[in-house]
Amino acid sequence: MTPLPVRRMPSFSPFVSLRRHTRVAALLGASLGVAGCGFHLQGAGSLPPAMGKTYVASPRAHSDLVQTLTDTLRQRGAEVLQAPDEGAAVLDIAADDTGQRVLSVSARNIPREYEVYYTVTFSLKLGGQSVIDHETLVVTRSYTFDETQVLAKAAEEEILRRALAEDLARRVVRRIESLGATPTPVAPKT
Repeated sequence: MTPLPVRRMPSFSPFVSLRRHTRVAALLGASLGVAGCGFHLQGAGSLPPAMGKTYVASPRAHSDLVQTLTDTLRQRGAEVLQAPDEGAAVLDIAADDTGQRVLSVSARNIPREYEVYYTVTFSLKLGGQSVIDHETLVVTRSYTFDETQVLAKAAEEEILRRALAEDLARRVVRRIESLGATPTPVAPKT
């Protein structure tokens, strides 16, 4: 007795086609939604023309924040000066502080979660006039702590601090770029 040949059904299924069309429709809908809401990718902004030459004054000249900030200013086309110069913009970093706080502890009073923070207070003078007067920005991130992995967690904390410094430097530059081409001076406080 010879076995009957096995008939294979074609791999086409109406459900496969329906899933494909649903995916295409969802992708098309998402892209139209994103385009309709005004979303656009962030590109390199432009600094005010008066910042062509900029001096960054800071008590911590070699901190992660100041190093990242000067690199970002150079990428945006500013010449970062080593000493103050007449006619140069002055970006004054009054406070550049980082630290950590305990967020939660275990039942045995052992820290389980920390928050790393980075704070900057800055001001900007263009042509001798103050255009940003002592603004403070703070960024934070939290991480869990495991006492059996002390070295790894210390390295993670250092990586978080560097990432916070980079984020803060970008925020400072975006704030400066928001001034536009013709910044308006801040009236002195009396």
